[in-house]
Amino acid sequence: MYGRLKDRGFEILAFPCNQFGSQEPGTNEDIKKFVAGYNVQFPVFAKIKVNGDEAHPLFKFLRAKLSGILGSSIKWNFTKFLVNREGVPVQRFAPPNKPLNFEEEIIKLL
Repeated sequence: MYGRLKDRGFEILAFPCNQFGSQEPGTNEDIKKFVAGYNVQFPVFAKIKVNGDEAHPLFKFLRAKLSGILGSSIKWNFTKFLVNREGVPVQRFAPPNKPLNFEEEIIKLL
């Protein structure tokens, strides 16, 4: 999907986090090497915290704007936020929800 839609303004921003079952224990360099094996073409940023007092300001903002089923905290890796061109969060998707399942919503925002 990224390859098909990036020229229309679609962007994926990945933020690794180790707050969920130690799924991202490696260094930022380890993570970059790992995703390179999957030919990831979108930006993968440095590892951050998404919950708690030390949460990155971006995730404090996203969580404040869009709560999940069980409140504002991020419950697991791969929670996804859909943000419009003006930087306004418009929808939040739980980890099991694959991006192809909400491709129509993405296209509407492009």
